Amino acid sequence: MKAVVLLSGGLDSTVCMAVADSAGYELWPISFDYQQRHSRELDSARQVADHYRVKRHLVITTNMNAIGGSALTDQSVELPAGDVTRKDIPSTYVPARNLIFLSYAMGYAEVIGANSIYIGVNALDYSGYPDCRPEFIAAFQHLADYSTKAAVADGRRIIVETPLISLSKKDIVLLGDKLGAPLVLTSSCYAGGEVACGECDSCLLRLKGFSEAGLVDPIAYQD
Repeated sequence: MKAVVLLSGGLDSTVCMAVADSAGYELWPISFDYQQRHSRELDSARQVADHYRVKRHLVITTNMNAIGGSALTDQSVELPAGDVTRKDIPSTYVPARNLIFLSYAMGYAEVIGANSIYIGVNALDYSGYPDCRPEFIAAFQHLADYSTKAAVADGRRIIVETPLISLSKKDIVLLGDKLGAPLVLTSSCYAGGEVACGECDSCLLRLKGFSEAGLVDPIAYQD
């Protein structure tokens, strides 16, 4: 069995890849160079793919900074101050990103004959990104069931798997540790420096997860 895994190089996507691996799937990771603020996470994705000795790591180049509107793609939008209690949708939300990425992944899965797509979306933590909710995944699955030759003509329904969607960051860290995911290779920092800033939303949430899990984050942080 083959599974396409959306691999950003961050903590969640890497643990998601470990889940697919533990389920016995042949891993076909797909990553995106979407002209994001930095390439640090994409470098991590390549290292994670190498760790799992995959046959092919597909990197799609697109240009979401042409759309703008996000602190992760638009240099005119400042990164927000770190706040793990945030309830509103932060400026780090990239418009329709998961919709676009899943569409690419669905087409890729259809071509290579994959049975599943694994994506590390999480609806429990602070961000409230609309494209990380169960409602979005269910709606995309419904759309995919009517938009691919695999499903309509061949009777091969490609399932979108979201094993982390209801887990806390603590539980994600513990799951990754249990499965032997290469967490030391991951990068989560929005700033994208050689050493994680430890201050942005993503760093704070990650550190909180490791602390609550009773584990030490293996990556380096600024003082």
